[in-house]
Amino acid sequence: MDTREPVTTAGPSRAQRRAARTHRWRRETVELAAVFLAVATADLVANVVVHGHDGPVLLAVSALALLATAVFHGWWAHRRPHGPPAPDTHAPPGEAAVSGPLDALEATVLWRVRTTVEDSPGSLARICTALAERRVNIVSMQSHPLAAGTVDEFFLRAPAALDRAELTAAVAAAGGTDIWTDRADAHELVDAPTHVLALATRTALDAAELPVALRQLFGRCTIRQYPDRGRSTPAGVDGHTMRLPVPGGDLIELTRPHLPFTPTEFARGQALVELDSLLGPRVPKVEARLARPAGADLTVRRAEPGDKRAALEMHRRCSPDTLRKRYHGPVKDADRYLEHLLDPRHGQTLAVEDADGRIVALAHLMWDDDGAEVALLVEDDWQRQGLGVDLLRRMGALALQAGVATVYAVTHSSNTGLISTMRRLSAPLDYQVEDGTLVITAHLAEAADKLPTPWPTRPRR
Repeated sequence: MDTREPVTTAGPSRAQRRAARTHRWRRETVELAAVFLAVATADLVANVVVHGHDGPVLLAVSALALLATAVFHGWWAHRRPHGPPAPDTHAPPGEAAVSGPLDALEATVLWRVRTTVEDSPGSLARICTALAERRVNIVSMQSHPLAAGTVDEFFLRAPAALDRAELTAAVAAAGGTDIWTDRADAHELVDAPTHVLALATRTALDAAELPVALRQLFGRCTIRQYPDRGRSTPAGVDGHTMRLPVPGGDLIELTRPHLPFTPTEFARGQALVELDSLLGPRVPKVEARLARPAGADLTVRRAEPGDKRAALEMHRRCSPDTLRKRYHGPVKDADRYLEHLLDPRHGQTLAVEDADGRIVALAHLMWDDDGAEVALLVEDDWQRQGLGVDLLRRMGALALQAGVATVYAVTHSSNTGLISTMRRLSAPLDYQVEDGTLVITAHLAEAADKLPTPWPTRPRR
């Protein structure tokens, strides 16, 4: 088994060494003075004992004083223990010297490193020593046991001058294989149990958070859900693909081309999926009022599967051209998309209701890799009144809350209404046109301060 012992990388600085030399000089001076004082005292005591009348009494009193001094010294030493000795910067032959700590003023960067090591004593210690020699501090670490070997994942704080190639070479020279490195963010410095519990809490509050939770747990990956394939397809990990069966019969498949999955990650993902299935469909009860012209009392809220009938009725009131621009296909197929779109496990949907409770607009936010697709459908009689802009801004705010920094919309290149709505996000936009299909990508991070809060308070159940 691998001996997982922490490695201390701290060493004395120049100021600490100067202070140590000063302290040693003072201590030697005091000790020398104490020796002369002890000789003088001994001579005085000897003269008194030999020539005095109370010699035995004086010896007894001295013995009691020495005993009391010893007892007091022992009690004081127990109450005020000395600190640990300073590390030896001169390593014996055959052992690598550990370099000093990173200077507080030295520029550093965070790295996330994953490598496979042999399951043998000292394998982790060699990795840690190699990192310490390059002034790299291990902030946190977790292990993923395999059938043969162990995958160790590190969060490192390294000097900015140490590039990716040098870091990889150091780990490889220490025995690491299948090395993967990536720049990390300070928000990732959370221990694994705390991180998983936080994601489980988000998933329990809102079914739409499951894809987001899986993506935040495993990093950049593609998530697809296949109906009725959970019983026919074997679950587990196959290199860069992970298959998670859903108790209802569906199958969730995750693909991560840049980094293979581990059995430990499979267990974590399966626990989240089972929690989601156990709780069933759930949508937070949140809503907000929309300020519209006089006489228009509108409410925006999260939509749920039970809204399918009202959504179908809105389809009946929409023109064929409106439905065609929204669903990019035959109008007769528009109704069959609703069941999927209203399922909170595939994303979030906002519905706008009028005073009579009729749905007059729908907005969808569907998770996709590192971004999310947004789509809008506004009933003909309510178009050009700002509903689309309001919904799109709320969708952007929800995406940022989920940690998604980009959203995109797919439409016909002739859909000038959606193009104008996307421009009003006040976010940088990218345009891609191919065979009459337009993809508009909005970078939300640069417009975060202009996006509204989706709801007056954070959704709670």
